[in-house]
Parts: sequence; C-alpha cells; structure tokens
Amino acid sequence: MWDRRKRELHARATKPKINLKSIVNISQVSKFFEKTAAVKEISFQVNTGELFGLIGPDGAGKTTLFRIINTLLVPDSGTATVFGKDVVDDYKEIRPLLGYMPGRFSLYQDLTVEENLRFFASVFGTTIEENYELVKPIYSQLEPFKNRLAGALSGGMKQKLALSCALIHKPRLLLLDEPTTGVDAVSRKEFWEMLSVLKKEGITIIVSTPYMDEANLCDRVALIQEGEILRIDTPKNIVDAFEKPLLGIKAENKYKLLQALKEYPKAASVHPFGEFIHYTDQDDAPDLNTLKNYLINQGLESVEINFIKPNIEDSFMALMHTQTEAVYE
Repeated sequence: MWDRRKRELHARATKPKINLKSIVNISQVSKFFEKTAAVKEISFQVNTGELFGLIGPDGAGKTTLFRIINTLLVPDSGTATVFGKDVVDDYKEIRPLLGYMPGRFSLYQDLTVEENLRFFASVFGTTIEENYELVKPIYSQLEPFKNRLAGALSGGMKQKLALSCALIHKPRLLLLDEPTTGVDAVSRKEFWEMLSVLKKEGITIIVSTPYMDEANLCDRVALIQEGEILRIDTPKNIVDAFEKPLLGIKAENKYKLLQALKEYPKAASVHPFGEFIHYTDQDDAPDLNTLKNYLINQGLESVEINFIKPNIEDSFMALMHTQTEAVYE
C-alpha cells in the first residue's frame, strides 16, 4: 500500500477536469483507516441548489465522505473539489463557504442558546443581527429559550440550534451528517420542512441519513453501503428501476412465515417490512397459487399475498443483493 504522500502525489498527477456546473466534485476517492477502507473509489457530483442525499446504514462511509468534503480529512487517493477548489490545497478558502452540522451534537453545552449562536457568528466575522433573516424561521422557535443552557435542550431543540449555528454566516453549501438521528418523528418532519425552505433560498444541501423514507425528500440520492456507492439517481428513478414483481405476504405467524419463505425453492429475496414480508421470486411471473398452497402446507393460517409497489428500501436491498452476488461470482 502506498504511503500517504505517494497517494497525494498520485492524486495530483491524475487530477481530472473540474465540472464547473457542480459545487462538489468527488472523483475516485478512497480513504483507509489502517487496512480498512472506509470509502472505496467513490465518485459523484452535487449541483448548485440541489438537495443531495447520502443514504445508507451506520458504517457505510457517509461521515468519512462528509469530513473529506469539509476539509477535515485528506483522501488517500482520488480528488475532491468544492467550488472548484481542492479540499487539500485550498482548504482555507473552502471552509468559510461551508456550514457543517455533525451527527453528534457538538455545541457548547455550558453556554446558553444565544451565547452559542453569537460565538459561531463571531468565528466567521458576523453577527446574529446581520444574518437574522436567514435563521429566523428556525431560531425564532428557540428565542423564548435563548437563556437556557444548550445542554438542557430537548433533542429537537438541540437540532434546531445546531442548524442555526451552521447557517449564521450564510454558507453556500450546507453539510448535514445524520441530522435527524435520535429525534422524534415530529421533529424529523419539521427539520425536513426547514431544509425545503433553505433550498428555496438557494443554499445547496448535502444530507446523510440511515432513514430510507427520507430519501424521497431529496432531489437525488447516492445509496451507499460498505464504502461503495450502489447507485446515484432521483428517488423515483431508483424505485422505477426495481426489476422484479414484488409481493407483500402476510400470515398469522410472521416468524414462521419468514422461515417458510426463505426455504421456498423459488425465493429470490425475503425481507420483513412491518406486518408484511416483501418477497421476490426467481420467476418473472410468480405463481401465486403454488406459493400460497406451499405456505398453507407449512401450517400457516390466514395467508394473504398481493402485488405491491416497491419503495426506496426495497430498491436498496435489491442493489445490496446484486452487489453481494457480484462479489462472490
């Protein structure tokens, strides 16, 4: 394995042409921690004014990519540019243009709400008053509690404060690393509504999340797993590309149903989704009567089988299955 310096020299020598229509250009970026590859030759672009989602489970490489984009990590190979500037060579020019909200609440918990916001404004040479209109839709909900210590806020309130601090200097690019993890459903909904407002203000947003349902709220998404991108497209196009008929199957004993379907000779994929099991068959036209009779013969009662529309999570699971098959072929 090359040492870091050799990787940097190689990256400079093979630096691709910059796509000036895109704010972020990632080209063949890899990052290793000792011998473990956190991201593997990843490439993608984020366009001006776009709400771009990195969607994947914990450990997929989302945070590593965020830290490379915001100049906190040096890629071991490949190149990354933000606003046409290299994240290694030009990091001092890039940082004032970014707003970053890490996954873990990292504000000063022993400072008040207002003190935190004033501090972050001062770091970028501005004030709350100068940029109040930008953060007003969010910060106005916090103002009644502006003298409360940040550490005493609820999860949803901490989220709003962190977003306000990331916005107070009017960044051109907003990076949000799993911003809705650990907050209640109402706060999640409110947060995405706020992102929609910010997008209308012309701010480009990159957001990562493990929640598949949030993918539908992005303009485009990159589905990422084990440091590799499975697919980049609009949520609709990803779902429309689901190849096989999808069945939703239900019975009184869900665990027994799951095991029976996994043992069915023609099963292609079997995944639990709420009260149903989502199933695809090896045949393009599955025989529902044969399948139902098989399940009844397995001792299952009240068996229901229906064709259903796939969602983004079905598509993600199918892409993961395809990737796994490719690895072992």
